Amino acid sequence: MEILAAVLLFLLGLALIIKGGDWFLDGAVWIAEATGVPRFVIGATVVSLATTLPELTVSITGVLQGEVDLAVGNAVGSVTANVGLILGISLVCIPSRVSRQQFEQKAFLMVCAAALLMVLCRRGSLETGPALLLLVIFALYLWSNLRDARSSMAESRRERGRTVSRRQMVPKLFLFAMGITAIVIGSRLLIDYGSELALLMGVPSSIIGVTMVAVGTSLPELVTTLTAIARKEASMSVGNIIGANVIDLTMILSACSAVSGGRLTIGKQTTALDLPVCLLLCCVAVLPPLLTERFYRWQGVVMLTLYAGYVTVLVL
Repeated sequence: MEILAAVLLFLLGLALIIKGGDWFLDGAVWIAEATGVPRFVIGATVVSLATTLPELTVSITGVLQGEVDLAVGNAVGSVTANVGLILGISLVCIPSRVSRQQFEQKAFLMVCAAALLMVLCRRGSLETGPALLLLVIFALYLWSNLRDARSSMAESRRERGRTVSRRQMVPKLFLFAMGITAIVIGSRLLIDYGSELALLMGVPSSIIGVTMVAVGTSLPELVTTLTAIARKEASMSVGNIIGANVIDLTMILSACSAVSGGRLTIGKQTTALDLPVCLLLCCVAVLPPLLTERFYRWQGVVMLTLYAGYVTVLVL
C-alpha cells in the first residue's frame, strides 16, 4: 500500500507541474505583452523569482534540519541542472538569437556569482560577512532588470500607447499565481518521495542534493522551459534560467549561511567538483551568445554531455 500511495502521489505531482506550467507561462506571456517588457526580462525577473521558490525552501529547511550537505548540494546542483540539463534541452530544441544589450550584463553577473561563490567556499565554509558580496551581485542584477523594464515600458507607451485592461488583469494574474502554486506543490511531491526512496537505497545525502533534489527543485524551470519550447517562447525560457541561476547562486547559500548561525560548512565534494563544474557550464552557456548573439544546437549538445559526465562521476 505504501508503494501504491507513493506512486499515486508521484503521478499527482507530475500532473500538477504539467498543468501548472501551462497556466504559469500563459500568465507570464500576458504580463510581457501587457506591459511591453521584453520576454527575456520577464523571464529573468518575475518568472525566475517564482521558479526558485522550491530551491530556497528546500535548502533553508535542510539547514534547519541539520542536512547541510543536502542544502548546499541542492543550491549548487540546481544551477548545474538548470544550465547543463534544462538550458541544454532548450538549445537542442530551439537554438535562438538573443539581444546582447539584454543578455550581456545578466550573463556576466551569473558567471561572476559562480566564480565568487567558488572562491568564498574554497576553505570549506561560507561565512555570512563575505556572503554579503553575493547579495551585491543580486542587487546589481535586479537593478539591471528594472532599468531594462522601465526603458522598454516607456518605449512601448510612446509607440503604441499600451494600456493594461483591468478586466483581463485579475484573471491573468490569478492564472499566473495558480500556475506557480501547482508547480511548487507538484515539485514538492516528487522531491519528497524520490529522496525517500533514494535514502532507503543508501544513496548519500550530498549526492541526492546535487542530483535528485537539485533536478527536482529545478522542475519549475524545466516545466517552464518545455512549455516555452512548445510555444516557441525561447527568450522567456533563457531569461528564466539565467535569472534563476543568479538567484540560486547569490541568495540561497547566503540565506543558509545566516540561518546556520553565520557559518555554513561546505563539503569537499562541493569545493572540488560541484562548484568547478557549475562554473564551467555557466561559461559554456554564455560565451557563444556574448560573441555572436546566438545560442547554438551544438552548444546544447556540449552542455548535456558535460552534465551527463558530471552525474556519471557522482554515481560512480
